Amino acid sequence: MLQNWINIFIYQLKHNKLFTALNILGLSIGIAGLIFATLYWNDEYSYDKWNPERDKTFIVMNNVGKGNIFATNSAITAPLLKSSTPYVENYCYFNDYYTKETVQYNGKIEIVDKIFSAQKSFFSFFPYEFKYGNAKTALQEPQSIVFSEETAFQLFKNENPVGKQVKYADKMYVVRGVYKIPGKSVVMPSAVTNSIEEDLEKHKDHWGFNFGLILKLKNKSDAGFVAKSLDKIFIEKNYKRQARNEGMTLELFIKTYGEPLKTIVVPFENSRLHNESYPFPEGTGNLQFLRILMGLSIVILLLSIVNYINLATANAIKRAKEVGVRKIIGATKGQIVLQFIFETALTMLFALLLALVIVEVSLPFYNQFLNKELVLIGSQFYLQLVVIFILVVIVSGVFPAIYISNFEVLNVLKGNFSHSKNGLWLRNTMLVLQFSIAVFFIIGSIVVYQQVQFMVEKDLGFNGSQIMNITFRAQKDKEQFKRYQTIKEEIKKFKGVEAVSAGAFAIGENWSSKGGLHYKSIPEVLVQQLGSDFGMLEMLGVKLVKGRFLTEKLASDTISNVLLNEVAVKKINEKNPLDKIIDWQGQKYKVVGIVKDFHYYGLDYEISPMIFFHINTQKWTQGNIGSITVKVSPKDMPQTISALKTYWSKKVDSEYPFEYNFLDKNFAKTFKKYEDQRNLFALLNVVVILIAVFGLFALASFSMERRLKEIAIRKTLGAETNTLLKELSKQYVVFCIIGFFIGIVPAYFLLQKWLKNFPFRIDITLLPFILAFVSLLFLTLTIVLLKAYQVTKVDVLKYLKYE
Repeated sequence: MLQNWINIFIYQLKHNKLFTALNILGLSIGIAGLIFATLYWNDEYSYDKWNPERDKTFIVMNNVGKGNIFATNSAITAPLLKSSTPYVENYCYFNDYYTKETVQYNGKIEIVDKIFSAQKSFFSFFPYEFKYGNAKTALQEPQSIVFSEETAFQLFKNENPVGKQVKYADKMYVVRGVYKIPGKSVVMPSAVTNSIEEDLEKHKDHWGFNFGLILKLKNKSDAGFVAKSLDKIFIEKNYKRQARNEGMTLELFIKTYGEPLKTIVVPFENSRLHNESYPFPEGTGNLQFLRILMGLSIVILLLSIVNYINLATANAIKRAKEVGVRKIIGATKGQIVLQFIFETALTMLFALLLALVIVEVSLPFYNQFLNKELVLIGSQFYLQLVVIFILVVIVSGVFPAIYISNFEVLNVLKGNFSHSKNGLWLRNTMLVLQFSIAVFFIIGSIVVYQQVQFMVEKDLGFNGSQIMNITFRAQKDKEQFKRYQTIKEEIKKFKGVEAVSAGAFAIGENWSSKGGLHYKSIPEVLVQQLGSDFGMLEMLGVKLVKGRFLTEKLASDTISNVLLNEVAVKKINEKNPLDKIIDWQGQKYKVVGIVKDFHYYGLDYEISPMIFFHINTQKWTQGNIGSITVKVSPKDMPQTISALKTYWSKKVDSEYPFEYNFLDKNFAKTFKKYEDQRNLFALLNVVVILIAVFGLFALASFSMERRLKEIAIRKTLGAETNTLLKELSKQYVVFCIIGFFIGIVPAYFLLQKWLKNFPFRIDITLLPFILAFVSLLFLTLTIVLLKAYQVTKVDVLKYLKYE
C-alpha cells in the first residue's frame, strides 16, 4: 500500500510540476521564517539557564516615582536587611557596568574590555567553572582578580597564573583563579575584581543609588516580604532621619518632598527580557521585538499553509475520479485520509529540507542583523523542528484529506463534482484571508518606515556633526580636571580644531546621574545632572531660551550658578525662574539661564528635567570626566584626527589606544533597534507578497483552466477578449477589496499599540492604507489579467471538437 501511495505521489508531481514547486517554495519560506524566529527565541531565553541558583536569586530595584526606576541601590540597605530579617541567605553588590582598562604582567600590556567588579559572594550567585583556583575563596582577599580563560591565555599563555601579580588601575592585584562561563549569562566578564569593596566602605552611610544588588533568598516565596522590609528600612533609617534634621514630622516631610521610594524585587530568571531598567552590564533583550518577530513568522507560515490548503482543495477537482474509483473498489474513508496526509508529509519534508538550506545560507546575514551568533544545532532545536514539522503536516494535511475523502462516489463518477460550490467557497475564503494578511504587512511596512524616518529626521535639539568624544582615562594620583585643562590648551592649538570642552556625561549613552531638586513647596523633582566645562552647550548648538550660558568670566558660575531645561522649569511651576534660588544636592543655587529641550537619550525616551552646571560645582563630577569633546573642521578632518592621535599616544596616554566616536553616529545607535524593525518588516513584507503572488497565480490558473470549455463557447458566440478579461478578473478584484477592509482593522490597532512605545511619534494617516490598496490591487490585476489573457488565446476547436 505504501509503495502504491508513493507511486501516486510521484505521478502527481510529474503532472503538476509548477503547482508543486510553488507549494514547496511557499512552505519552505514560511518554515524558514519560523526557524529563524525560533533560533532567536531560544537564544534570548538561554541566558543563565545553566545557573542552578537562578530560581532563588532576586534583583533589587527602586521605584522613585514618576516613571523613574533605578536599577541601583545604596550600600547601606542589604546589610541592614540581612541583620534584621530572616529572609536573606546571601547578597552581592556589584557595579552595573564593565570597565575597559589595561592589565600589565611582566612588562606585557593587554587591554581588557569587560572588567567587572563585585563583592566576594559573586561566584556563589554565578557559579562559573573554575579551571584554576577556588570559586569560594577567589575574591575573599583585598585586591584580588580572576580572569576568564581567554584573557588568562592572552596574559599568561598556558601557565597557571594563580598567585601571580598584575597591575590594574595603577594598583597591584593578585590573580586568584581562572574561570570558564558555562553558557550565556547577563554577566560575561573578561575579568572580575573585588575593588568595589573600597567604594562600598566609602558609601556605607550614604543613601545614594550607586550599586547593583542581588539577593539569594531562603524561600523564593518571601520576595514580597523582602520588598516591604526594604521599604520599612528606607523610611526608618533615611526618611525619618531627614525629617528630624529638617525639624519636621514624617508626614510633613513626605508632603513636602514626595513619597518615599518603593522597592521592586524582581525574580532573576528570565528578567533580562522583562525589565527596561536593568543592573547587569550585558543589557536587556528586546522582548517586544522578539514577540513581533515570532508573531509575524507564525503569520507568514499560516499564509503558506493557507496557500497549500487552497491549492490542495483546488487540485482535488482533478483527483475526484481517482477517489471515486478507489472507493468503488473498497478503499475506506480512513485509508483515503491517510494517503493524502502521507502525500502532505512528503511535500512538507521537501519544504523542510529546502527551508533548512535557506536558513543555513542566510544565517550569517541574520546574525549580522541581530548581532547574534546563532547556529543550526542543539537538541532543543531538533525537537522543536520535529514539532514544527508535525504541526504543519496536521494543520495542512488533515483538512484537505477529509475534504477529499468526503466526495460522493456517484456525483464524482458522473462528473458533477465540478458544479459543487463547497470547495469554491472554501478557496475564496482563504484567498480573502491571504489578501488581508498581505494588506496588514504592506500597511505595517509603510507605517514602520514612516516612524523610523521621523526619528532619523527629527530635530534633536543639538548638533552632533563634527563633534568627537575622545576616551579620557583617569590616572592614579593625578587630578582629572587639571589634566584635562592642560590637554585642552594643547589641543586648541591644532589646525582644524574649532572648540574643546568636556563633560561628566555622554549623550546617546545609557549613562545617567539623577538627583533631587526642590523649589518652594513643589514636591521633589528628579533631574538629570549634567556637569561640563564652559562652552560645552554652545559647542553642541543647544539653544538658549532665556538668560545666559555659564562663562569663565564669572567665578560664581563655577560655584553656585546653574541652568535648567524647559522641562525642569515646567516641573517647578515657575514662569520666570531666572535669578530664582533652588535647592539641589542640599545646597542653594541660582538659576541664570534656561536652555531649549534636547534629546539626551534616544527618541524612545521622554526628555527628562535637566540641570546644567560647571564641573567644579560638584566634587563628584571632577573625577568623572571620561571623555574630552572636540569640534573639528570638516576641512582636512582626517589630517586633524591623525595629528590628535599622534599627540595623544605620545603626550597623554601611551598605554591605551586613541579611541573616539562622533556624537551624531553615537546617538544614531540609540534607535538602531527600530531601524532593524523597519528592515525586518520590509523584508517580511516582500516575503508575504511573494507567497501571496504564488498562491494567487496558482489558484487563478486552476480556476481559469476549469473554464476553458466555457471560454471556447463564449469566443464561438463572439465574445471579445476585453469582455472575457473583465469577466475572468472581476471576482478577484472583489476578493481583494474584501480582504483589504478586513486587513486594515488589525493593522490599525496593532500599529497604534506599537507607536505608543514612542514618546515622539507620527500619526497614522490615510496614505499607508491608500498605498496598500493600490499596490495590492495592482498586483492582483497584473497576475490575474496575465493569466486570463493567456487563457483567452485557447484553441476553440481543441475544446469543442467533441461537442
